[in-house]
Amino acid sequence: MKKLFLTLTIATLAVFSSCKENATEKINQENVTKAAERDSQAIVFPSISFDKTEHDFGQIMNGTPVETTFAYTNTGKSPLVVTDIKSTCGCTVPQGWSKEPLMPGASSQFSVKFNGKGANKTSKTITLTTNTQTGREQVRISAFITPDPNAPSAAAAPAAKKQ
Repeated sequence: MKKLFLTLTIATLAVFSSCKENATEKINQENVTKAAERDSQAIVFPSISFDKTEHDFGQIMNGTPVETTFAYTNTGKSPLVVTDIKSTCGCTVPQGWSKEPLMPGASSQFSVKFNGKGANKTSKTITLTTNTQTGREQVRISAFITPDPNAPSAAAAPAAKKQ
């Protein structure tokens, strides 16, 4: 076992000491200069501004679907790209946005459909994945959901089952 360990140690030392070139000699100075120039330039991120960042549907009846539209403008100096828009739950569906670059000064929009189900004050967050400096932008929707007066009450349902 000692002979095997000694042989492996000598072989390892031979491999590491056999390199004749210095690693710094392999660096291409032209590439280093180009990288330094590239990194010294400030990155210009696009900016996004919304016509509204919150929309309140007010008081709606439980189960009443509602929809709103959010408009946004690229207020930056480089093209804006919205790669994805997601909601905090499946009851809120964002749709209709373009994944094409939006040039500075140009505007676009997307719609948000909410199924209107829930109880009392409800709010949902919609997150846009963008190429802005933060990488994520958010808008919100909210509504006060009242029970449907024509729906069977929760207390009456168990009584009907007992009969």
